[in-house]
Amino acid sequence: MIDLDKHFSKISQDQLKKFNSLIQLYKSWNSKVNLISRKDIDNLYVNHILHSLSIAKVHEFIDGSDILDVGTGGGLPGIPLAILFPKVNFTLLDSISKKIKVVEDISKQLSLTNVKTVNDRAENHNLKYDFIISRAVSKICLLYTSDAADDTPCVDLGGRRI
Repeated sequence: MIDLDKHFSKISQDQLKKFNSLIQLYKSWNSKVNLISRKDIDNLYVNHILHSLSIAKVHEFIDGSDILDVGTGGGLPGIPLAILFPKVNFTLLDSISKKIKVVEDISKQLSLTNVKTVNDRAENHNLKYDFIISRAVSKICLLYTSDAADDTPCVDLGGRRI
């Protein structure tokens, strides 16, 4: 059992169960599709799950917020955040279809109804979001605009980059 409740006091037993299942799902999927460096899979909890959740220590998303996870890969940070914030809507976007298929399967197995997946490149995705999150995908200025040529923001007015 992982000890997320020592980091997040409001976490429920159902959420803890989902996080424990998530670790097993990632280990299983990672043996078939390279989601996380095989050298780092033993550090999945600290280097990937906790790292994905670190934003929650400084910002709590409001219920009903719309979040875009750009370059989600295997669903990090989107899936852990979707478990932690079940009333927030997460769109997980990646251009690699096999990774999106993994994210869809993991989301389904964890019954995450607040996760939607999109198999596309970020520059082709023009919807508006309250927040955009990502892990080591691109320069933040490129993530902030939906079209680098005209600097059209893809964060809603009043939305924030954090």
